Amino acid sequence: MLLWLAQILQDDIGAFRLFNYITFRAVMATITALLIGLIAGPAVIRKLTVMKYGQAVRTDGPQTHLKKHGTPTMGGVLLLIAVGIATILWCDWSNRLIWPVIVVTMGFGAVGWVDDYRKVVRQDPEGMRSAEKYFWQSLVGIAAALYLAFSVSAPTPAQVFELFFQWVQSGFSMDLPPKADLIVPFFKTISYPLGVWGFIALTYCVIVGTSNAVNFTDGLDGLAIMPTVMVGSALGLFAYLTGSATYSKYLFIPHIPGAGELIIFCGAMAGAGLAFLWYNAHPAQVFMGDVGALALGGALGTIAVIVRQEIVLFIMGGIFVAETLSVIIQVGWFKFTKKRYGVGRRVFLMAPLHHHFEQKGWKETQVVVRFWIITMMLVLVGLSTLKLR
Repeated sequence: MLLWLAQILQDDIGAFRLFNYITFRAVMATITALLIGLIAGPAVIRKLTVMKYGQAVRTDGPQTHLKKHGTPTMGGVLLLIAVGIATILWCDWSNRLIWPVIVVTMGFGAVGWVDDYRKVVRQDPEGMRSAEKYFWQSLVGIAAALYLAFSVSAPTPAQVFELFFQWVQSGFSMDLPPKADLIVPFFKTISYPLGVWGFIALTYCVIVGTSNAVNFTDGLDGLAIMPTVMVGSALGLFAYLTGSATYSKYLFIPHIPGAGELIIFCGAMAGAGLAFLWYNAHPAQVFMGDVGALALGGALGTIAVIVRQEIVLFIMGGIFVAETLSVIIQVGWFKFTKKRYGVGRRVFLMAPLHHHFEQKGWKETQVVVRFWIITMMLVLVGLSTLKLR
């Protein structure tokens, strides 16, 4: 919106030409989201408290968590408001890649909102049933995957849909350009052609998988939001470099025209995340809830697919991966041993992984800060793939 206004006024007032620079708008989007989050935070927390959207705490978990019972949850709505407003204000509305990220973020946020609402307001401990939740996640994920499969080749939204219909008319046999291949980091020329179906399958898994991985991680004060900020900021740098023909050629990464605009969204996500951390830091005044965790995870996955850095996301988001694997291993091993021996056995003291370390005697703040440090190191490893090839 502001870019459009600036382009109208720049002939009369030269200072408005500054709005044409993506880096300037990214910084402003970050500041805008940060200020919205900090200013609106108290009001949102009060509203959630008045509406009695309080967190229910597991009685079989760490006893130190019992004092958190009743803390306002569904605070992820604050993130969505800040990210949404800042992105809309500072992004280029004509960009074909910014809208799928916004749609996925808001779509997964809506799924998380319904899940949280049922848990908190209706007092249903299960919230949305797993099959129902995955259905809606899959619907959004598949729609995004179909769009993104052709957005790599098409410079405008109209051409994206045109390519889609050409693919259908061709009997689903169209090939994608090399820039849509799965890139193996640390190597200059190693990549694997996916084809349309492979691209759609990978994109679906990345978006839905990352969304749920961030959700699993959201269990301690500040644990999920800071890694999200760090990984999202790194992806913003990837987006900026991928969108530049000069930098992408120099760094041997695919050039995706228009991808640089995603740094606006990443900046907004970073600003909103830091504002949310102000209120979510231990002891938390508000919890993110599924409405925030599912949305942010979906956004990270979508951006990683657009900039063709799915494996790098796997590296930088190692904490998210470890948390998810801990749940899968715990549940799988428990079911296997119960069926085989009649008694379920556990690999971890408690899953997800952060609870395992709490049960081993780590304080909550120790777990959170140490996971932040690990994420910071993994993000640096991910960024090193830009040059180490």
